[in-house]
Amino acid sequence: MNRFRVRAALSAAALLGVLGGLPGLAACSSGTPSASPSGSSSSAGPDTAAMDNPNLDLGSSLGNKPAPDFRLRNQFGQPMSLSQFRGKVVMLAFEDSECTTVCPLTTQSMLQAKQLLGPAGSQVQLLGVDANPDAISVSDVLSYSRTHGLVNQWNFLTGSLAELKATWAKYDIAVQIEQDQIDHTPALFVIDQQGRERKLYLTQMAYSSVGQSAQVLAEEIASLLPSHPRVASRQSLASIASQGPSDHLTLPSASSPGGTVTLGPGQPRLVMFFATWLDEVANLKSELAGLNAYVAAARRAGLPPLAAVDETVVEPSAQAVRSYLAGLGTKLDFPAGMDLTGRVADGYQVQDQPWFALVSASGTITWSHDGWLPLPALQTAVRQHAAG
Repeated sequence: MNRFRVRAALSAAALLGVLGGLPGLAACSSGTPSASPSGSSSSAGPDTAAMDNPNLDLGSSLGNKPAPDFRLRNQFGQPMSLSQFRGKVVMLAFEDSECTTVCPLTTQSMLQAKQLLGPAGSQVQLLGVDANPDAISVSDVLSYSRTHGLVNQWNFLTGSLAELKATWAKYDIAVQIEQDQIDHTPALFVIDQQGRERKLYLTQMAYSSVGQSAQVLAEEIASLLPSHPRVASRQSLASIASQGPSDHLTLPSASSPGGTVTLGPGQPRLVMFFATWLDEVANLKSELAGLNAYVAAARRAGLPPLAAVDETVVEPSAQAVRSYLAGLGTKLDFPAGMDLTGRVADGYQVQDQPWFALVSASGTITWSHDGWLPLPALQTAVRQHAAG
């Protein structure tokens, strides 16, 4: 069980209260998506549908006040300061270096936002600051960067605990360990070329909105760049319909190129959601191979069969899971599909990786679990809830 979880974002209004000196704690970890603020919108002037999208934060103005400077070290151990990036637009995010919930959504939206700007993306700097007080070594931020395909795409900064606490305080980032989990404010700041805070964004725990969040960020940044580059995405910012266990779905296979994996009502099923970057915090190869034992036990005991779904929308690339499974060294005895849009994860109410959901024949979730389980415990839980 990974103890480093990130809690779902509070509304931006709550954090702005903290930023304004009001009492309160903003945290992030497993939980349901919170509503977006009704404050300022992105520079493109999103329509009412976008403002009504509960899974999308359109950003809140920070009044162009100077962004506090800090000096930390990146994933290569190199000293860096915020002020050295004057002249560029900076996306600054506070992220748990062992996070398996909200943070991967944030980093992916940051990376996609820069890509949406095309050549103008060279005028944008991606920065992360470690927000896990128990994993602050250079190797920790390098490991996170590596597993998410970001080693040379950004600078993930860390330092001594005292240095990090001072940086968190400057940006009113609440960090604590609560019930053996990491709580931290999942804040992303857009800072202009003059070092002024322009917008605050809080990542929502919704996989399907990663691309939308990237577009909102890119539009804000484009408005700050002298060339006002065209953003290479014009998708709707309205709420995206999820695809849940009552829907008949056909997903691309992650283990058999050209193949498909079907999900939906008609028979009970145990569905396990995962991502290849779980290797950072667990022995993913062993866990996946170990699930073959569940498949065998389920056949003997008449328990629901297992299907896996890779959360491809937050993988370094669409090919990542196929390459990973090809090098697994063990054939999986259960199908593994690819959730390319995040709509399946949202429909199955996934709040973390890995995530288990037991579904009845009618398409109802009867049990869900966050984290890995030993085979006997998994069998017992499935047996107890299969008839639910």
